[in-house]
Amino acid sequence: MSDFSMFFAGQSSAEITEQFVVSVRFKDAEGNPVPWKLRSITEEENQECRKAATRKVKGKNGIFTPEVDPNEYMSKLIVASVTFPDLKNSELQKSYGVLGAESLLRKMLLPGEFAALGERVQALNGFDRDMNELVEEVKN
Repeated sequence: MSDFSMFFAGQSSAEITEQFVVSVRFKDAEGNPVPWKLRSITEEENQECRKAATRKVKGKNGIFTPEVDPNEYMSKLIVASVTFPDLKNSELQKSYGVLGAESLLRKMLLPGEFAALGERVQALNGFDRDMNELVEEVKN
């Protein structure tokens, strides 16, 4: 009988967290760029993001098919992964004149900053490695 206790809940490392400077435009009192705090999410949370970004699109013969809006999905994935600043904070949203965390991200960040944050969030959640790389790493 093989031992698979290493797969039991509590045996694997919990969520991964890291800090990332999204923009040099956000500075603390000493003038240093303020890093954002990011966390990895579970596949269950990822499915919620994907589902929330999915719309039914009317196709041929009036048949509706589900379609994921990649921009909306990315915004939801980022919001789920950012723990600081609190993108759901109503005062922060109000200061930018928006409602909703996804709208806040789009208003706060420059396009390049948004893209860099998206890349970092994807890497943190394991989207930056393909299966062949993982197999090779395990072999070594």
